[in-house]
Amino acid sequence: MRDEIIATMAKRAAGLFGKDESFFTADTTFEELGMKSVNYSQIITYCEDEYDVEIPFMEFRRKKTFGEAADFIEELLEC
Repeated sequence: MRDEIIATMAKRAAGLFGKDESFFTADTTFEELGMKSVNYSQIITYCEDEYDVEIPFMEFRRKKTFGEAADFIEELLEC
């Protein structure tokens, strides 16, 4: 599931940052992308729609990498 979530985030981030989806891995940091609040919101909303789950913005924003964010979303899906 984690890999699927990372792929979902990569798909959205690729469109936002003009990079190939393969650029984004579990180790990709949000800092290296220069993420702004609106970018977090766009990725969160996309994942919420894909997985029918509510993702708390501030908790998601504390995650440093795509992998950490995917683990967080996976935990939410298991609840």
